[in-house]
Amino acid sequence: MTSKVKKDKPEVIIRNWKEKDIPAIVKLHEDVYGHVYSKAELYNKRKYRMQFKKFPEGQFLAEVNGEIVGYATSLIVQLDDENPYRYPELSGSGSFSPHTPSGDTLYGADIAVHPDYRGFAIAGEIYKGRKSIIKKFNLRRMIAYGRIPGYPEHMDKLTPEEYVEQVVKGKIKDSALNAHLKAGYKVKKVVFDLMHDSESMDYCTYLEYLNPTFKEKRSLITGTPANRPVRRIRVCAAQYLMRPVKSWRDMEKNVEFFVETADTYDSHFLVMPEYFTAQMFSTMPRDLDPTKAIQRLAGMEDKYIAMFKRFAKKHQLYIVGGSTAVLRKDGQLYNVSHFFTPRGKVYTQDKLHITPFEREMWNIRPGHGLKVFDTPMGRVAIQVCYDIEFPELARLLALTGAEVIFVPFSTDEKKAYHRIRFSAHARSVENYIYTVIAGNAGNLPNRQYLLNYSQSAIITPSDFAFPPHAVAAEADPNVETVVVGELALSNLAKQREVGSVKPLYDRRTDIFELKSKIPIEIIHVD
Repeated sequence: MTSKVKKDKPEVIIRNWKEKDIPAIVKLHEDVYGHVYSKAELYNKRKYRMQFKKFPEGQFLAEVNGEIVGYATSLIVQLDDENPYRYPELSGSGSFSPHTPSGDTLYGADIAVHPDYRGFAIAGEIYKGRKSIIKKFNLRRMIAYGRIPGYPEHMDKLTPEEYVEQVVKGKIKDSALNAHLKAGYKVKKVVFDLMHDSESMDYCTYLEYLNPTFKEKRSLITGTPANRPVRRIRVCAAQYLMRPVKSWRDMEKNVEFFVETADTYDSHFLVMPEYFTAQMFSTMPRDLDPTKAIQRLAGMEDKYIAMFKRFAKKHQLYIVGGSTAVLRKDGQLYNVSHFFTPRGKVYTQDKLHITPFEREMWNIRPGHGLKVFDTPMGRVAIQVCYDIEFPELARLLALTGAEVIFVPFSTDEKKAYHRIRFSAHARSVENYIYTVIAGNAGNLPNRQYLLNYSQSAIITPSDFAFPPHAVAAEADPNVETVVVGELALSNLAKQREVGSVKPLYDRRTDIFELKSKIPIEIIHVD
């Protein structure tokens, strides 16, 4: 280390590794443990590079003034608790080859802080990164094998188990075990000969931290045997009944019903309809000018965002919050869909094609940008209502890796509804993707937003591996309800390769081509 440690706690930045960090991490490992493990080919540039490539999101480091002072490595595994494991088995001898995205356990392979920077709770900050991983991937737990370097001083009087028990009770201090206990780990047992560690007399602790936000049923849906990994997500599409309300709180209670229903049915995603917030028009004077009414609605954006952020975090759901009118700094109104994550993050997708009604009635302007959201569950995109009728957009999204397109819509009668339904069906067939459409039902006695017709549905490609009518599930028309369905994303990828037809592969690029004039943004979602 070249920097001098101040008495005051330094400002620490926790972030994921970059490949260029690896030489500094190797040097830090040697500063902490000496050269023993590096010479044993367990911790060198090659192995760290393999770990980083296998699971970049699971590798964290701590930085002070641009200098790396701590690091941690981890991978996701599926374990049988009845069988003992050794480090080479769990880590693939340091290569992280056992990393299993469909597993339920984060294995904390290694964590270290430079001796000059101990005592500043840096390890605790790194552990926050690990805990964010088990929450993000809905993992059941985090495990680790912890060193007990203080044991040799007490081995003449205590067995390893007795020593660990005294540390847990606070009667003895052990630098490594105390750090693990402070992070929330519980000691399950003491293990001998996991790997050579003379400082700990070859003993270590088997540690477990249970994820307090773990959703077991959701994990059962996504988790599968390691020898044949299958990615599945469960989706809930709302069919929202428009009816008069007296306050924002009234509407919030209506929304809460759909959120709680999605959670009850162990869904990973909830999709709300386009402009369901127009229900708030019923709190405004009937003769209010339409442009003023929509501006009032746009003024409720902060309440809308706060509501869905709270629901997404509380129920650990990804929520496509339908869409609502937004007034931007340029003074223009836009129709914007918001995507809320379980960690409280918010992303947006503008409606790009504006209907004549929106333009003439409310002066809504067409938005900008096309996005694919790379979530831990899979890559998804949002097309608001009319946008799904433009096949070029869906093809661009599919070519960028989108597996599911969520379509919040609002239509006033059957003809308009069928334009959305048939277009979504076509997009699924053309691109071998899933589409999920969610709309409004019922009537609103206000001249701003009178009639609504909907039949929310989850739509699949049309081939032998999918339902006969290419519909995974659909709601009864025009009533307040939800439609829930499971989507096998790995099956989707397989069918693109071996299906009866292969529209993405069989394109005649010698005759035609499709190019986006703007970059399609891929957003990595927490």
